[in-house]
Amino acid sequence: MAKPVERESNIVILAALAANVGIAIAKFIAAGISGSSSMLTEGVHSLVDSGNQVLLLYGQHKAKRPPDHAHPFGYARELYFWSFVVAILIFAVGSGVSIYEGWRHIWEPEPLRSPTINYIVLGVAFAMEGASWVIAMRAFGRAKGSVGWLRAVHDSKDPSGFIVLFEDSAALAGLVIAAIGVWLSHALGDPRIDGIASVIIGVVLGLVAILLAREAKGLLIGERADPAIIETIRGIVAASPGITAVNHVRTIHTGPTEIFVAISADFEDSLTMGRAETMIEDIERALHDAEPMLTSIYIRPEKQEDAATLPPPDPV
Repeated sequence: MAKPVERESNIVILAALAANVGIAIAKFIAAGISGSSSMLTEGVHSLVDSGNQVLLLYGQHKAKRPPDHAHPFGYARELYFWSFVVAILIFAVGSGVSIYEGWRHIWEPEPLRSPTINYIVLGVAFAMEGASWVIAMRAFGRAKGSVGWLRAVHDSKDPSGFIVLFEDSAALAGLVIAAIGVWLSHALGDPRIDGIASVIIGVVLGLVAILLAREAKGLLIGERADPAIIETIRGIVAASPGITAVNHVRTIHTGPTEIFVAISADFEDSLTMGRAETMIEDIERALHDAEPMLTSIYIRPEKQEDAATLPPPDPV
């Protein structure tokens, strides 16, 4: 059975996919009738977004595979790989095509045609994209709690939610830019303005892609668990009888809801091997009860003076 977080993430992605497929078709038809450069780039943008949502759904599906001999910690991080691919596609295809088409229409402007169909499609697209954006915003808002939005994006271990949110935000911004470009082109009688709007849309997509690639790269390399979870782990281990010191707690997310933890602790010298094994089992049970996301726990008895230390974290 899918976890509540996974089900909500799927709803967000499917809502965005349904909106983008319909919007892309309408934009391409409008671009063909009106010859608008910004409308054409907006069609490409929606088409790329549709493909991105398919990739995210595929990544979620592949990430559910159980562990095997080749991947003993499972395949959950495959979602991070496809999230990085999505960011690259937004940059290479969405941003690249938008800037190219805009520059082409600035260099070789096409005669102006009736903008009515553009305004109709842009209005419908804004309504559909806005509905998808509201769903994504509410889902991410519930997940982030009281944390600030940018901090929540940086700390999030589930890229599906914030990728769709950023895609929808960029799409709404693109629609506004396209509408302004179409209106100014006809108001001033200069079709090059429509091409300039396309370039601006491409720049917006490029900036969003860079931000998403940065966050996806961090997840792909491997990020630690939330500091509150680490402190909970440290507290449980430190409070266990027979533990004289907790040397370090090192964690890594192997998926949005899966955490591997390696603990180095100094055990009392008087403990027998049998007693130490029983104590480790008790600690593991207590950790699992306190934090269900701990899917793999490794506890290493180690003298405090022999434990390796990490450099202090960079300031955030």
